[in-house]
Amino acid sequence: MNYLNRQLINLEELDLLKKHLEKKNLQWEDGKRTAGKHAAKVKNNLQLNRESDISKKYTKLISEKILNDNLIKSFALPKKIHGIMFAKSTKGMGYGRHVDNSYMSSGRADLSFTIFLNNKDKYGGGELTIECINSEERFKLNAGEIIIYPSTYLHSVQEVTRGERFVCVGWIESYVKSIEEREYLFDLDAGAKGLLANYGRSDEIDLIFKSYSNLLRLLGS
Repeated sequence: MNYLNRQLINLEELDLLKKHLEKKNLQWEDGKRTAGKHAAKVKNNLQLNRESDISKKYTKLISEKILNDNLIKSFALPKKIHGIMFAKSTKGMGYGRHVDNSYMSSGRADLSFTIFLNNKDKYGGGELTIECINSEERFKLNAGEIIIYPSTYLHSVQEVTRGERFVCVGWIESYVKSIEEREYLFDLDAGAKGLLANYGRSDEIDLIFKSYSNLLRLLGS
């Protein structure tokens, strides 16, 4: 399975965000409003109004955190971060098996991401399930961790059995559409940077970085 999982938001940022999301009288709306025709039939959650001050403020923070993370940049090659929204699921809520729309009003969806915002012991169920051809994996991450995966994968959110599940979700339009081509570039970039760290600069490493840059130029859009 082609995915990346890492800590994105620090504890101080998380505390501030959670205090805002747990306030009363926030504009939580039915999640079906932003789902496609098929997905709306299996979607049961609440989403914070995107035009609210809290949503706008923290959407900017999330975008900046993603674009400033070197490992995420190498993995996803982000051209645009879009469609960010904050969601919560209470007992009995979940999101059935679906695939994300290829094109949204905000951009093309090459990669999807979920950032878990509260501790996993605060709620039961709520695992993100991602399916491949012959397997599936379930993810219930620590607060502040992000998982990024291809938007082409079928996925779902298991029903919450107790407590409240808070997440931030969104999409990445990549400079490179192909999963396989992004993986080749990621491996090449990681290998070259590892050699540079271990052995220092050399003519050979310069050639690898040259090939990486030219491949990205060739494959990118």
